[in-house]
Order: sequence, then structure tokens, then C-alpha cells
Amino acid sequence: MKIAVGLSGGVDSSVAALLLKEAGHEVIAMFMQNWHDTTGTLHGDCPWKDDRTIAELVAKKLNIPFYFTDLSETYSQRVVDYMFEEYKHGRTPNPDVLCNREIKFEAFLKQALDLGADLVATGHYCRKETFIDENGKEIYRILAGADPNKDQSYFLCQLSQEQLSRAMFPIGELLKPQVREIAARAGLPSADKKDSQGICFVGKIDLPVFLQQKLESKEGDVIEIFDRFYDENPLKEFNVKGYETVTQENLSEIVSPYTYTSRSGKRIGKHQGAQFYTIGQRKGLNIGGHIEPLFIIATDVENNLIFVGEGQNHKGLHRKGLFIEHSDIHMIRPDLAMKEGEQRDYLLRIRYRQPLQKARLYMKSEGLFIVFDEPQRGITPGQFAAWYDGEEMIGSGVIK
Repeated sequence: MKIAVGLSGGVDSSVAALLLKEAGHEVIAMFMQNWHDTTGTLHGDCPWKDDRTIAELVAKKLNIPFYFTDLSETYSQRVVDYMFEEYKHGRTPNPDVLCNREIKFEAFLKQALDLGADLVATGHYCRKETFIDENGKEIYRILAGADPNKDQSYFLCQLSQEQLSRAMFPIGELLKPQVREIAARAGLPSADKKDSQGICFVGKIDLPVFLQQKLESKEGDVIEIFDRFYDENPLKEFNVKGYETVTQENLSEIVSPYTYTSRSGKRIGKHQGAQFYTIGQRKGLNIGGHIEPLFIIATDVENNLIFVGEGQNHKGLHRKGLFIEHSDIHMIRPDLAMKEGEQRDYLLRIRYRQPLQKARLYMKSEGLFIVFDEPQRGITPGQFAAWYDGEEMIGSGVIK
């Protein structure tokens, strides 16, 4: 079988290529360049030329063909433009999830198929399994990686059955130390290379500087929210304390975030644009006079306001649930799609590396309501919520 490996120059994809070669497959290496602009990129990050050099050395060591492909235009249109548009409307996107859906297992996959490849392999720490259903159809499953500290299944939460049919994850059964050991034993040039950080193919960035390429700075007020606001809005206390019984009448109330105005608290400073901030953020405010750090608890792009609360346990940082519109629901397993009026218990994750949380999903005519057993910190519009049945990731959706 001919397999194209997305060889990034990192140790994970290098070992993936090695394992496939040792298994007797015909392996080709493909290196993607997806970003040229360094505006806002922190110095020393995303050195794609160095990555390409290492990837070529790995391919030479493994004696496999090496191909270079420039997908920067596609990446800019499908990932970066999406990022700018989401931030413009006060939402916080996850470009790494979009990169996998739109680039690695879409644009890159098509180029690999054009080179005669049957499958595309990456260095993701996750597993794939298949089974045949009662109708004789092959169903593909995404499972968490064997390494609990490196499980990257969340980043694949938007993949389709068609994309999974062409995907391979050769290191999903391994722990990170094992991967490094295999690379060192084989003498791969990437054996000691540090893991990449930051946005997929862009690197670590100064977010406001990066976003200012297309989003205009505009001074606005920082409003601090105090406990008395929640005393005056007792119904919203249910977001923190939770309901004993969920009903059709209170479901919407449970998942709704707090709503603030300029009169909800005290103006304590200025910012340079609400679109540059995200819920849960604590850096970049530059406002003193508090015992504990200030955290952003909400933003209002339309009125250019950001709302903050003191301390990581501030009530405004926690919510009992979230909502996903029908159009934003993606089922990795379409055969498990929920019907209107149905409810199920799943394990939820709202960000990478977050421990799985118990929750109940309610499918209603308006969309999908998700209510957690315990209030969650920093639920952020624009991010992806992914639900699991044990180790298997079932579906995902964009948080409203």
C-alpha cells in the first residue's frame, strides 16, 4: 500500500514514517508549507525552512521520496481568513481543528492522492478503528491516543467518515517517550527536536499584533464585575449552582452566559479593541490595584467593551452548560446522530488537554443543549466542544 506521510520535521511524523516503512508499505514524504507572513509571529518560532531541512534529512535517512507542496493560499483562505472573521465578531476560533479538517485531510490529502497514495498518515497521538455495521457498511472510529498526556483526538473532532477512510495514525498506540526512543535508536535527525507550539503552521504569536493585520484597533472601556451583580441577578446563580431537575423551561437559562452592560460594574481602565481578547484571558490587561489577577469573563464587540473579574474562581468565569446550533453540529459517527427530543450522557471536552467532563446532551428543535455535571470554567464562543463515549470521540460542534 502506498502511504503519504505528512512529514513536518518533528519527531512524531518522522517515527510514523519509520514505522510504516518497517511494516513494508511504500512510503512517500510530503512537506507542507502553509504560511509565509511573519507579522505578529514571535521571533524564532515556526522556522519552516529549518523544518523542511530536517524533514528532507529524515526522508533521506529512511530512503523514501520527498515532495514539497505549498498550500499557503488555501490555508490563508480556509483557516486564517476564518480566524480573522471569528475574532471580528467576538468569537475565539480553534485554527488547529480547522487546519486538520480543511488542510491536512482535505487539500493535502487531495495532493497525496494525485501522487498515487492510497492513504495519508500523520503523527497525531490518536487511534483509528473500523467495523462493519449490519448493512455491510464500514464505519470509522476515532479513539483517544494511548498516551493520556499527549492525546490529540480533540484536534480531529471535525473529520468526516470520508476523511477518516483515508487517514492513518501510526503512533497512536505509543507513548511520547517511546516515540523519542524509537527515533533515537534509528538515528533520525528529528529525535531531539522540541515539539512545536502555537497556531498550526504559524507558530507562537502576539495575538493583537497578528490580528491587527486586518482588524482595526479601537479604544474601549474595561468594566470590572463584582459579586453584587450576581446578587442582583439571582436566576443566573443557577449557572453556577446547577438545577436539580432540567426541564424544557429552564434548559435555555442553564446554558446561557451572563449578559453585562457598561452599567453592570465599574470602569477601571482602557483596552485597544474587544476583538483582541478572549474569555479566560489574564494577560495583556495591564491594570493594577488588585490582590488577585484579573480575568476576562466576557466581551462585547458591538459596544467595544470587555468585562473582567478578580480571581480564577470569579462567578463570571463559570457556566453550567453551552449551546450548539444545528448547523454547527458535526457527527463523526453519523449513525449515532441524535433525534429531536433525545438526550444522552457523554464525556465532554471544550479545549485541548482538558480532562473529560461528564455532561448530558439534549437535542431540541433549536439545537443541541449541553449541561455539565459540574460548572465549567472559561466556556468560550467559537471554540469546539467534542463529546466522547469512553475513548471514542463521537461528534463535535462550535460553541454558540
